[in-house]
Amino acid sequence: MSFDFDRIIDRKPTHSFKWDKYKGKDIIPAWVADTEFSPPQDVIDAIVERTQHGPLGYTLPYESLNQATVDWIKREHNWAIQADWLVWNPGVVPAFNVAAKAFCDAGDIILVQTPNYPPMLKAPELNHCEIGKIPSQLINGRYQLDLDNLEQQAANPKAKLFILCNPMNPCGSVMTESELTKIADICARHDVIICSDEIHCDLILNPETKHIPMPLIDAAKDNSFSLMAASKTFNIAGLGVSFSVIPNPSLRAKFRNAGMGIVPWAQVLGLVATEAAFKGGLAWRDALLDYLRGNQEYLYQEINAIEGMSMQKSDATFLAWIDCSGLGVDDVQKFWEDAGVGPSPGRDFGEEQFARINFGCPRGQLVEIVGRIKAALA
Repeated sequence: MSFDFDRIIDRKPTHSFKWDKYKGKDIIPAWVADTEFSPPQDVIDAIVERTQHGPLGYTLPYESLNQATVDWIKREHNWAIQADWLVWNPGVVPAFNVAAKAFCDAGDIILVQTPNYPPMLKAPELNHCEIGKIPSQLINGRYQLDLDNLEQQAANPKAKLFILCNPMNPCGSVMTESELTKIADICARHDVIICSDEIHCDLILNPETKHIPMPLIDAAKDNSFSLMAASKTFNIAGLGVSFSVIPNPSLRAKFRNAGMGIVPWAQVLGLVATEAAFKGGLAWRDALLDYLRGNQEYLYQEINAIEGMSMQKSDATFLAWIDCSGLGVDDVQKFWEDAGVGPSPGRDFGEEQFARINFGCPRGQLVEIVGRIKAALA
């Protein structure tokens, strides 16, 4: 079975958040984390069938959806979850903000690794908490969490929650079992709950790497939970659905209660799309991974051949974290935009001299992005 990831789809007439940012400008958007690919045909067909039925009223998560999710997680991550561990949400960002409300009081400390994507860095402030930034270090070409720093900050009695991002965004590292075990041990020792954002867990590019959900680590089984979604993998983020996998019933009850009256139900078409993706999207996903590996390799070779830029080949995601510190420019974002490319600003992630490039696009578009950068430096 073949899939056409090279097809250019014009998203400009669709009020795309990604494309509207540079509306009327000759700038290729390569920022927000949705891809340029159409979802699997099974997903499109399921949405069409559901809309043709007619009524689109309030819809609760249902048995076949839960079973498809249980089956997907078992097959992909060797994690035998129970359906009643699932809490359906309208997105991962609402979910980790609900976690902050559930497990923290005003003035508590929420630990967040850096660099990180902006909504996660903003979550402590939004919930009237302090942020404890846990830095990542580039060691032998791979970004790793500073576990000594985590130990130090977790020991603060005010530290109540660690919002972990694994696979890392923007760095793309997938944490090893050893790393996760150390994180679990530290947090268990200091009574810090782990909310693990694993939204990119089905986008593993390094075949030697395996994603391990946080609650599978023995020391974290009772004080952690995973946030997942089909949204990034299958490009259905606009349908507003994610799910939290919370094995501990006490944590699950607190999480549910914290969202009541604030967080809306997951959307009906998102539920339908998620079920279709998990049931019939595996071949498409595997082909996508092969295509993304090719895009990553191309970008890796080209960026590292440009004087003043460097990029590590990450384990996962369709995002490249590019170090531009060698360019000697004061405003990295302005440099890229002047060249006709719109990345995510590194400053929004906590690193002024970086840019995040989304390579989840047709190869031809990626070639044009690289060509524009080279022309700007010529």
